[in-house]
Amino acid sequence: MPICPECESVLDFDEEEVDEGDVVVCDECGTEFEIVATDPLELSKVEEGYEDEDEEVEDEEEE
Repeated sequence: MPICPECESVLDFDEEEVDEGDVVVCDECGTEFEIVATDPLELSKVEEGYEDEDEEVEDEEEE
């Protein structure tokens, strides 16, 4: 089972069910991680403003 790099709690997702680019959230500390690789599993902490940047790009495309 995957372990949260921030708080060392068990992350509640099946490693076989995620793909690169998916975002998972630690139930204990709330930190978001992006799946960078699946074999072996590699997580990257999602930085603050990550979703805001995506929304801004979508808003600009709609204009």
